[in-house]
Amino acid sequence: MSWDNFLEFIRKTLVKIILPIRRKREKWLSNLRLSIMFRISLGYLRLLLSYGIILMLGVFLIYMYAEKEDFSDMAEDIIASVKETEGSIYINPYYMQNLSMKINDVEAGEDVYNDIAYVPTSDKAFFHGIHFDRKSENHILVINEEIEFSVDEKLYLATFQYDLTGSYQRFLSMLWKLIILYIVIVVIIIIKGRKSDEKLFEPLSIMSATANRLTAHNLHSERLNVEGTQNELKDLANVINEMLDRIETSYESQKQFVSDASHELRTPIAVIQGYANLLDRWGSDNKEVLEESIEAIQNESRSMQDLVEKLLFLSRHDKKTLKLKKRWFNMKPIVEDMVKETRLVALGRNIKSPVVEDVTVYGDKQALKQAIRIFIDNAVKYSKEGDTVSILCENHNGDCVITVSDTGIGMTRNDVEHIFDRFYRSDHVRSQNISGHGLGLSLAKLIILAHTGKIKVRTQFTKGTSFIVTIPNRSFHNGI
Repeated sequence: MSWDNFLEFIRKTLVKIILPIRRKREKWLSNLRLSIMFRISLGYLRLLLSYGIILMLGVFLIYMYAEKEDFSDMAEDIIASVKETEGSIYINPYYMQNLSMKINDVEAGEDVYNDIAYVPTSDKAFFHGIHFDRKSENHILVINEEIEFSVDEKLYLATFQYDLTGSYQRFLSMLWKLIILYIVIVVIIIIKGRKSDEKLFEPLSIMSATANRLTAHNLHSERLNVEGTQNELKDLANVINEMLDRIETSYESQKQFVSDASHELRTPIAVIQGYANLLDRWGSDNKEVLEESIEAIQNESRSMQDLVEKLLFLSRHDKKTLKLKKRWFNMKPIVEDMVKETRLVALGRNIKSPVVEDVTVYGDKQALKQAIRIFIDNAVKYSKEGDTVSILCENHNGDCVITVSDTGIGMTRNDVEHIFDRFYRSDHVRSQNISGHGLGLSLAKLIILAHTGKIKVRTQFTKGTSFIVTIPNRSFHNGI
């Protein structure tokens, strides 16, 4: 078996052994519910213990280094005294406690002084000058240091041996006290830290309680508290409050949409039911009732169909499922056809089309035609017999500008602010019993915006209204 095959075998074996254990561990941990405060406390504990070990090791090294420095200072004092006595060596045994030395005459190769006990090399484990006497229980930590010096131009080599066993044992006896003190400090930190964490995460508890109270009925009244010192949790509360505002707006809009749609559908359904009951009673015998009922049912059915189609269009737009089939086409023939159709339908209006120019547009032909038809139908609907309706299609530097204006009833400033709202109909229009659902302009706006277009409204109450629709030239604006 080659080395690569052996490594691959080891890898596969470890995968078979370790991966199942890791999966079981993750599955077991996933069943545990560990709070954030517990995780933070556990993290504190892990850091304190790991760094506590490093701290104790650092204290040990600093302490032993300080003890070794004391012996080094003693060795330098001994060498200085030897130099002063010009080679005569007198050592005070009390002064040399836990310190042994050997002085060797380098030129003669002889020891002039040696009080280091002979220990065989095999009984010592050397490591950077530190060795342990394996046979002796009393000498645990011994350090060697060599210093060269000269007296009267004679070179000597002094070997000092520091017995740090006593310092080592003193530190061990002190270490247990340090550990106990450190454990007490860790416990105090954990307790104090937990209280601090509880205070820090108190806003989360308040947020959770507030969120639990939120329902569809109190979205407008319940919000998260954002008072106090600004921090990440306060920022989160602000974000959630903004989200709740958007949800409330969407929810209220949906409620209003359903309410308005129900209201609009209720009238034609009631009319159809009324005429159906009328037919059930006298329709088979009375020809006039029969014809009137059929015509009314047909009109209301068309009105309901138109309303449902608009609602479906708006619904697809809201759900982001509305798809437009865009392509390049000339707008001029589209506008010309709509002008002809309007002249056939609106016999009591003066339909003018002074300018219809060739202009290429990139968009959905049927959708744009539907939007322009809405503006034209509104111009006819909100004008009286004899009023003028003008339809223009102009090419402004490649942009398609379509203007639909009338000399009808016009709008007030308040109407202009709401005409694109769904189901909006002004009180002035309702008082004149002009039919409609209030969905046309909102639908037209969605179509124009989907083509990156713009709509301008110019109106004067009782004088007339103009809608100016601009569809930008895509190749010009995008640099295609």
